[in-house]
Amino acid sequence: MLLTARLVAAAACGASVAVAFPPYGWWPLLVPALVGLLATCWGQRPRRAALLGFGFGLAQMLVMLAWVRVIGPDAWVALSVLEAAFFAGFGWATAHLQRLAWWPVAVPATWVLLELARSHVPFTGFPWGRLAFATIDTPVAGYVRWVGVPALSGLVVLVAAVLWWALLRVRTTPRPAALGAAGVVALVALGPLVPVGVAGAVGTVDVAAVQGGVPGTGADGLAEQREVVDNHARATVAYAEQVRAGAAEPVDAAIWPENSTDIDPMSDPDTYAAITRSVDALGVPLLVGALTAGSDDEHLRNVGIVWTPGSGPGETYVKRHLVPFGEYIPMRDTLSPLISRLDEIPRDFEAGDEPGVLDLGPVVVGDAMCYDVAFEGVTAPSVRAGAELLVVQTNNATYLGTGQPDQQWAISRLRALESGRDLVVASTNGISGFVGADGSVLERTSSSDPTVLTATVRRATGLTWAVRLGGPLELGLSLVAVVAVALAVRAGRRARSSADEPVDAAAPVAAAAGGR
Repeated sequence: MLLTARLVAAAACGASVAVAFPPYGWWPLLVPALVGLLATCWGQRPRRAALLGFGFGLAQMLVMLAWVRVIGPDAWVALSVLEAAFFAGFGWATAHLQRLAWWPVAVPATWVLLELARSHVPFTGFPWGRLAFATIDTPVAGYVRWVGVPALSGLVVLVAAVLWWALLRVRTTPRPAALGAAGVVALVALGPLVPVGVAGAVGTVDVAAVQGGVPGTGADGLAEQREVVDNHARATVAYAEQVRAGAAEPVDAAIWPENSTDIDPMSDPDTYAAITRSVDALGVPLLVGALTAGSDDEHLRNVGIVWTPGSGPGETYVKRHLVPFGEYIPMRDTLSPLISRLDEIPRDFEAGDEPGVLDLGPVVVGDAMCYDVAFEGVTAPSVRAGAELLVVQTNNATYLGTGQPDQQWAISRLRALESGRDLVVASTNGISGFVGADGSVLERTSSSDPTVLTATVRRATGLTWAVRLGGPLELGLSLVAVVAVALAVRAGRRARSSADEPVDAAAPVAAAAGGR
């Protein structure tokens, strides 16, 4: 097959993986597309395989991250190209790994390493698009409770790798090929039987998620900051009035979204009063999403604040994973003179470094702020530190009408399943809702209109195996990948060295003489 044809095939496979994610959800394409990627890279030299991997990754990212065009076409293309470079590394590694007899194991481990690298560099990493995030409605989703998100991605690639191995072997060794294919098919088929659900339930709590709405749509949706906080206060007070009138059920705690106030309530009396009025009307603790002052005049913080009736603001969680070029500008001094649009972000945010474990009245919550939820090391540490219920405070006003809210909702559902915790999502304009510990949707908004959702959710204190061992398992698989690639590269060098060695001209003569 010509390189051009292979490149087109690789790009088609990448686009197929992209539409396995929300908002499309065509997950049956996931494994065939990965088999196709392996097939296009198979038998190719490392550089050609790297190019094919890049084509795969670029197509996947351009389709999956189409919502980044809201920021600008340049940002969409630049981010897609940057992320595609990691897939080039995977293609290069695959070309080497096929020399190993155990490559069907080494290839999935290398994919885990790829996702680990993407989640940490450049800047703070970009884990969006992990394969596992496309699996929430698939038969294998339940395995995430036992192995965690990174290893679930590896499991999906393992299925594809074994199927490709079986296709390669079907003519020469049909019995092993059939057994291998049957094994991974059984692995998928048994997925729905894997035990899932709440990990050690200890009671229930009634919670309200307030979606107050924002004025307008798009990138300027939060320009009227005062209106945003007033919207959330108005919706909260109105619900409290319904409770007093007997038209709605009382709750034990309430959640406002990220950026429900972009005006620092600690320095603005009107904002402070609006939040206090809402809390006093409900009579229960409220988790507020607010922007507050940082350590100096040059910085801000994106925080969740527990606001309690009678005592006001208390415990806080500072968002740990900030959005590059959204909440801070990397290399500001170098890039600002070149990109005038960066002037719209005059101050950088400061990242927190502690788990978001907060006492919210009768329940201990593990808070994550929007982008946080895609990262390893956010929800699991909160659960280990005592979180009984997970909360995602998010603001998706910029991406209204795109696939971004659907993708984040799927990630949130997978985090609930992984941790064995019910989960609450509060968004400024959707998607808000409640997720069960088995990943099921309990309640969700269907529009961006202001609304208050309520549900009875379970408190839990148990730890899933994913929460206990997911991080070490990711590192272990990544180490396997490093060792495998090193062995494969070494084997390739030895093979080339042997091929380049000169042949002793006397050897054939001596052999012939000995045979007479």
